[in-house]
Amino acid sequence: MKIMKFGGTSVGKPERMHQVKDLITRDNQKKIVVLSALSGTTNALVGIGEALAEAKKDLAKERIDSLHKHYQSFYKELLKTDAARTKAEKIIKEHFEFLNIILKISFNEAINRDILAQGELLSTKLFYTLLQELDVPAVFLPALDFMSIDENHEPELPKITEKLKSILVNFPQDRIFVTQGYICKNHRNEVDNLKRGGSDYSASLMGAAINAEVVEIWTDIDGMHNNDPRIVDKTKPIAQLSFDEAAELAYFGAKILHPASIWPAQKYNIAVKLLNTMEPDAVGTTITAKEQGSGVKAIAAKDGITAIKIKSSRMLLAYGFLRKVFEIFERYKTSIDMITTSEVAVSVTIDDLSHLKEITKELEKLGTVEVDKNQAIISIVGNMIAESKGTVANVMNCLTDYPIRMVSYGGSRHNISLLLDAKLKNEALKSLNEGLFQWN
Repeated sequence: MKIMKFGGTSVGKPERMHQVKDLITRDNQKKIVVLSALSGTTNALVGIGEALAEAKKDLAKERIDSLHKHYQSFYKELLKTDAARTKAEKIIKEHFEFLNIILKISFNEAINRDILAQGELLSTKLFYTLLQELDVPAVFLPALDFMSIDENHEPELPKITEKLKSILVNFPQDRIFVTQGYICKNHRNEVDNLKRGGSDYSASLMGAAINAEVVEIWTDIDGMHNNDPRIVDKTKPIAQLSFDEAAELAYFGAKILHPASIWPAQKYNIAVKLLNTMEPDAVGTTITAKEQGSGVKAIAAKDGITAIKIKSSRMLLAYGFLRKVFEIFERYKTSIDMITTSEVAVSVTIDDLSHLKEITKELEKLGTVEVDKNQAIISIVGNMIAESKGTVANVMNCLTDYPIRMVSYGGSRHNISLLLDAKLKNEALKSLNEGLFQWN
């Protein structure tokens, strides 16, 4: 059995939903088809929630009506028969009635999560209606029946496995199962989610739960590229990556893959393929445990980074100083991306500013604190690059015109990370592309 996950752009237009139907029926292998919301829907739902949070109900209503109009147009292009269109109209009416009811009640975070779930629920129900119209045998598999997270927002893989297998055993003859990415239930049995980009994570977790042969991630680009094709010309897809290399690239900014989606596949040694819905026969990228070659394979960049420097003369020979620093970030559940140290200072980077004020206040008890916002991390990734002669020198030679704020090297065999001002990121990526890859 395999998992086939399709992103928002892959289902964002009626003709693309038809392409997805063609892809999932190309073979007779059993598969779970995981769909994201239609492209643009999650952003629209976030906007509705933000308007309600600010008590701007007129604005929220305007945004609901605009999204409703889009779906009314969408289903008419997607479906041809009166029976299928009647089903779709009923589905859309039900979900937008829910959104309009929310305008009349007190807004809270639980309701906001319910709002955000509507995108995946709509896309999967409309796609399932299309399959029914075309007489494609399939089973509708609600993710809320088996996907769950605990009180720390971590997926409960043993519980997911047990529930999913107990459902699938009831359908021994069926070959196509349609379900939602992103959404789940939390420990209070409320609707919740795996955060933005979480449909990849859903697919990987489902793959681990059923011990799938492969997890296919279908998007609008032919695999993981060796640099950001939106910024740099002459990039190319990478045919093969190891789990570790892919995890580094995803974490440090490669948008094609959600960072958390690697570990379930890696833990159960399930191959992940990144494929292009618009070019289904393209090779794409295959991610496995196997490490191939050495040297630089790809470059990724992560925006929205803030650097925090804690300087203290007390740090010199001070036992437990770093532990105290890290405990502050742990207390506010804020992850650190990079860290560098000297005898009198430690610098870290974060991308979550939710508790920056509180963190800064507590760090000031340990020493002088400097905060630099609007930074970017550029990560150079490849197998054993920390052990490859001349790699660091080549990287630095590419960046002689750019002031580097921090360097992280040696913590991973697969990664060299650099911090610089975000406004220099694009030019730095181009310079690295020209200097590290021979075909430019």
